[in-house]
Amino acid sequence: MAAAAAATIGFPQAYLEGKEVKETSSLVTELCRHFYTQGWVSGTGGSITMKVHDASIPKPDQLIAMSPSGVQKERMQPEDMYILSPNGSIISAPSPKPYPNKPPKCTDCAPLFMKAYEMRNAGAVIHSHGMESCLVTMLNPQAKEFRITHMEMIKGIQGHGYYDELVVPIIENTAYENELTDSLTKAIEAYPKATAVLVRSHGVYIWGDSWIHAKTQAECYHYLFDAAIKLHQLGLDAAAPDHGPIRSPTKLSVKSGVKDSQNQTEPPRRCIVLDIEGTTTPITFVTDVLFPYARENVGKHLNLTYDTAETQEDIKLLRSQVEEDLSQGLAGAVPIPHADEGKEKVVAAVVSNVEAMIKADRKITALKELQGHIWRTGFECNELKSVVFDDVAEALEKWHSSGIKVYIYSSGSRLAQRLLFGNTNYGDLRKYLSGFFDTTIGNKKESKSYKEIKETLGVDDPSEILFVTDVYQEATAAKAAGLEAVISIRPGNASLPENHGFKTVTSFSQI
Repeated sequence: MAAAAAATIGFPQAYLEGKEVKETSSLVTELCRHFYTQGWVSGTGGSITMKVHDASIPKPDQLIAMSPSGVQKERMQPEDMYILSPNGSIISAPSPKPYPNKPPKCTDCAPLFMKAYEMRNAGAVIHSHGMESCLVTMLNPQAKEFRITHMEMIKGIQGHGYYDELVVPIIENTAYENELTDSLTKAIEAYPKATAVLVRSHGVYIWGDSWIHAKTQAECYHYLFDAAIKLHQLGLDAAAPDHGPIRSPTKLSVKSGVKDSQNQTEPPRRCIVLDIEGTTTPITFVTDVLFPYARENVGKHLNLTYDTAETQEDIKLLRSQVEEDLSQGLAGAVPIPHADEGKEKVVAAVVSNVEAMIKADRKITALKELQGHIWRTGFECNELKSVVFDDVAEALEKWHSSGIKVYIYSSGSRLAQRLLFGNTNYGDLRKYLSGFFDTTIGNKKESKSYKEIKETLGVDDPSEILFVTDVYQEATAAKAAGLEAVISIRPGNASLPENHGFKTVTSFSQI
């Protein structure tokens, strides 16, 4: 490629022949040889691309290295790579090789790779034809998603933990690779948390913010696909928290005793999302046990863990929140000094703010994260034991046995939620739960939060999700997002407005 062409897009020919481009091209060939041994790029199939890392250039403006099409990936050399501009234009192509080699051609995956770069700011993208990524899409020909939960390797996928449900969209295959571009684009848009898209009877596209991240996730995805296939062969359900026997899909219906104002029973459900305070757990447990424990132990916790990365992150979040509170003139907020002013001053300021926030029952992420870490110590030391209403454990088991996915949505952090349901007066109930949502997905009184939950769960019809809460404003927000909402009437709950218009239950046995 002529130097003038390269210079046109801001990269002189000398840069194309420089260290960064050469190292990236060599790395692509090295990874392809490794992926060949894994069965991901055999028979000239599959491909890989990555940004040419240069610390002096923002990632969106970096050049792109891409493997060619129709070549034996395990025999590629660095000079076989295509170099593309940030917008996907080819600025450097390999020279032809003698017969029996085919004339050089950039990978047919290029338009799909570019979507991951443009829409997810990826640093690398891997397209695998691994057998497990193909077969896993064929277990259920009607499925539009792959789902798995409670597997250790899920922790290797960005934004996921052991207890979370991993959801990967599945798109239908086409005769030509580039014809997949539109459906892959729609899948990326519809699944903002996803870092992979499966193509039925074909393979998978996986991306990460760097080649290391993309490779790590690719290895975890393939492990999980293989695990799901083997669980299916054993008649076990990869998407169930306990990986019990695969059940025929069934839907939950509300019993005839729970009716709306027109005396009609509720429609079937695919998922149930539960609030905690006043719904699964007495308000008094939160106000009289958890909050006082956090308030009384915040200083001790901060002093003992002050130098840990976790506590420093907690302080950083609180400092940011307090700065916002101070700008709004919020009562009780006091400035939190920076670390160079000394540990004692920082801790004292944090304690003062936390006490004020707890007193005001603030539903903010910064407070909830710190509380979760304090409560973790309490549960680990057996100083805390959570309480659920007597009907909760039986209902969770029943819904789980019926194939209903149950999730928790609370203002408490996901860590705090897992601690609460893992240490109840009825034992560990987490095996009945498919996932946890907290305020990082949005405020519980805003309808957009429930729309995000609906997208995350991959449910086409939001009315197939039942949300149970004791708070009228939360039920209203969920209803505005299209979810069905039921209000929980429990001892100690706040009174409801007259003619509120929602179905109510006094026990989960009524659901």
